[in-house]
Amino acid sequence: MTRAALLVLADGRFPAGGHAHSGGAEAAVKAGRITGAASLEEFCRGRLHTAGLVAAALAAAAVLGADVRELDAAADARTPSPALRGAARRLGRQLLRAARATWPSPELDAVAREFPKGAHQPVVLGVVARAAGLSAEDAAYCAAYESVSGPATAVVRLLSLDPFEATGALARLAPEVDRVVDRAVEAARRVAGGGVDALPAASAPLLEIGAEWHAGWAVRLFAS
Repeated sequence: MTRAALLVLADGRFPAGGHAHSGGAEAAVKAGRITGAASLEEFCRGRLHTAGLVAAALAAAAVLGADVRELDAAADARTPSPALRGAARRLGRQLLRAARATWPSPELDAVAREFPKGAHQPVVLGVVARAAGLSAEDAAYCAAYESVSGPATAVVRLLSLDPFEATGALARLAPEVDRVVDRAVEAARRVAGGGVDALPAASAPLLEIGAEWHAGWAVRLFAS
């Protein structure tokens, strides 16, 4: 395997189901918290340092061999919203389905058997990254980038935002993505000695509240 596998895994065209989810952006747009490029950047920054950090650390820990069931329980504990927990498991199930076709692996088969309804997406991402021959840093980068690229893509559709402006916002966040990845991998390396409690538990209450509000809408563009 080569690190080119990272490009496949992080590609928005990889059929892992992420295109159907806004990462909380749809609720934020309707609430008036995202109105253009500047507020999108701030939303993504907040998401990166909370949900993105947690997801990156979970993914990195899975690559490093932490127990998948313990990691999944840790992800549950860090996701108070039932709507977000359900979305994370659906995304994990879809990612695992795509990955088993792309990088066949007994370990991926075992995860599918153990979690028939899906494990949390960041945990699955880490197991998939390992099956693809990628490192903990690679998995953390993939998770951290997904945490901001998904909302940015969604807002282009929701607000007809100029895609150049959305991409510019992502580019300006790149140094912060680097720092979040460093923190995530450092925490993941502590799991071997300190258990899953060593992982970050950064919270974003508005994302949780928005997810529950969004789940009750009769009409919506995105699944979450």
